[in-house]
Amino acid sequence: MKPSKSVFVEIRGLNYHCRTWGEEGAPKVFMLHGFQDVSASWQFTVDAFEKDWHIIAPDWRGYGLTDWAGQDTYWFPDFIADLHAILDHFEPDEPATIVAHSMGTSIVGLYAGVIPARIHKLAIVEGFSAPPAIAEEAPRRYAKWLRQIGRGEQQRPYADYADFAERMMAENPRLTAERAEFLVQHWGKEEDDGTVVRRADPAHKVVRPTPNRYDELLACWREITAQVLFIEGTHSRLAADAKRNPEVYQERLAAFQNVVDVERIEDAGHNIHHDQPEVLARVIEKFLLI
Repeated sequence: MKPSKSVFVEIRGLNYHCRTWGEEGAPKVFMLHGFQDVSASWQFTVDAFEKDWHIIAPDWRGYGLTDWAGQDTYWFPDFIADLHAILDHFEPDEPATIVAHSMGTSIVGLYAGVIPARIHKLAIVEGFSAPPAIAEEAPRRYAKWLRQIGRGEQQRPYADYADFAERMMAENPRLTAERAEFLVQHWGKEEDDGTVVRRADPAHKVVRPTPNRYDELLACWREITAQVLFIEGTHSRLAADAKRNPEVYQERLAAFQNVVDVERIEDAGHNIHHDQPEVLARVIEKFLLI
């Protein structure tokens, strides 16, 4: 297992944790994790890289070892501003190369359209964002938001790390015991009573009352000038959605002006970096070395 180091940087008033692999003189690659995840999840993919890279992977605000925001709701523009500050700190003079998963792709997809010159290459792993919001759902969504912030959310407690790992494997049958045991050591933290909870601010579970507008997403994606690679798992929800709604899938894909390829990885679900990290690493490196 390749060793990583922890670097803490002040980002917009928060002590931000960034996990790094490799030497500083090597080409930089930023790797952005998804919802309810942490930067350490990239370990298996990094282990499979053949070339030397300087990997920089932040824990988003409220996740892992990064400070919690201290708010009852996490607002999406804050993640975009955090990414901007992270790039300014680690890669101020050159366009960045980014690999992102799930929520991380939603963040960088918007950012890359807002400031296109800051991104050189973008590998999007399972990331067409959520389905278009339906206006008629707004009253129920606002009501749910009010209920959630009123009662407060909690992370589910597990008896111990082994219990947490078993739960993760039950949710993802492709996750091996060895990988699950590694992940929960970074996903979880032990409470005073001995139980283990996910190392994430429970406020992340609060629904956002104002989701990203679909037309705004498309408008931002159309401005992206970076080379883009899409990577999908053949057994993921994204793959199923593409089959159910091929017109929407094609509309989203067509919004990106510089798509190099769409790679579909067999026997992988949404968490390709857990299911098939060796294949994922090979696909990413092929793209980065073009």
